Amino acid sequence: MNPAKREEIFARLQAADPNPTTELEFNSPFELLIAVLLSAQATDISVNKATKTLFAAANTPGAMAKLGVAGVKKHIKSIGLFNTKAVNTIKTCKLLVSEHQGEVPRDREALEALPGVGRKTANVVLNTAFGEATMAVDTHIFRVSNRTRIAPGKNVREVEDKLMRFVPKHYLVNAHHWLILHGRYVCIARKPRCGSCGIADLCEFKDKTPIE
Repeated sequence: MNPAKREEIFARLQAADPNPTTELEFNSPFELLIAVLLSAQATDISVNKATKTLFAAANTPGAMAKLGVAGVKKHIKSIGLFNTKAVNTIKTCKLLVSEHQGEVPRDREALEALPGVGRKTANVVLNTAFGEATMAVDTHIFRVSNRTRIAPGKNVREVEDKLMRFVPKHYLVNAHHWLILHGRYVCIARKPRCGSCGIADLCEFKDKTPIE
């Protein structure tokens, strides 16, 4: 795909949604960090339901650490892997208190050192909480990048690196939100909605779904 096509794709995505953001609900970098940590193999809707009561009970690292593993489990037992997530949440909260004065670090290495926080989670926090140009490649971004040929790659890191290189710089901060939402609602896994896609004429996917 050539640079002119990429420029037009992101120009259209921006025109359709000028201020995209995550569908996870949060009011602070800490709440975002915990929500993303909980979101692995879970939908944003299910995470939002869980964090609504969790954050009402504790919305700082210190307060959440005091809930303990059992206290966190009580709020998140409706989502997948809740046992492991509760343990990692408490470990993360304790580290935030002991090593970061109760604040979420604006640093990739420090974020990835937190239990349950990998590169993708760190990228989401750096981008959404702190406005940094990062690319959190999930299953939706991976699919859209490969289907459209915006940034094809065999694994998530290859796609991430290509997106960081190929997405026009003035779109980078919002690009990961546009791509996630596009994959979630338009370029869906089984039968992409090509007939209602605003970038279908620019997409290089060979097996486009016929317009019904």
